[in-house]
Amino acid sequence: MFIGHFGIGFGAKKLAPQISLGVLFIATQFLDLLWPVLLLLDIEHVRIAPGITKLTPLDFFDYPISHSLALVVFWALICALLTQLFTKKSKYAFIIFACVLSHWFLDLIVHRPDLPLMPGSDLYVGLGLWNSVFLTILIELILFLGGAFIYGKSTIAKNNFGKYGLIALILLFLIIQTANMTGPPPPDVNVIAWAGNLQWLFVILAFYVDKNRKTV
Repeated sequence: MFIGHFGIGFGAKKLAPQISLGVLFIATQFLDLLWPVLLLLDIEHVRIAPGITKLTPLDFFDYPISHSLALVVFWALICALLTQLFTKKSKYAFIIFACVLSHWFLDLIVHRPDLPLMPGSDLYVGLGLWNSVFLTILIELILFLGGAFIYGKSTIAKNNFGKYGLIALILLFLIIQTANMTGPPPPDVNVIAWAGNLQWLFVILAFYVDKNRKTV
């Protein structure tokens, strides 16, 4: 799942109006921001296996640090503690915890059984929705457009950048999602890792968009 995670970040703004959209994007996409770094460091691994699912050619066979449930809970707790430290608001800490944890449960829906419950475990889970292109697209769009709609109704632009920057951000997500689904398999793992790190551009743009909008 890709834009669905960011949809959760968009929607969470209504519950945490004082937290920047950029921070919410970091929380909901934390696992996939960590994962490409671990790929580049050769700590976690992925194979390119066209046909392994109908939607993605990636075989996620080794990613216990970024995507095992036990460590996802750990990362969520760390992010929640940092939020508590900086905001002094338990509500916001809980929201950040839920945003980080939401990533794993959304992945559970789409991944084939490749998500480990803990490092070293032989038990892997995943409901395999990536084998249905239609249902995957439907769920991603519902989550993403629903979250963007909630964000748009919960905030108002302070200037043209706040207005058109949000539109550009939404369109950019949709373009990248379309390219991911229709493009050829990546040529090698390094391309996957570097492309994954480019997600920080979405985070940076989200910070600027949110700075030019205000909650209502």
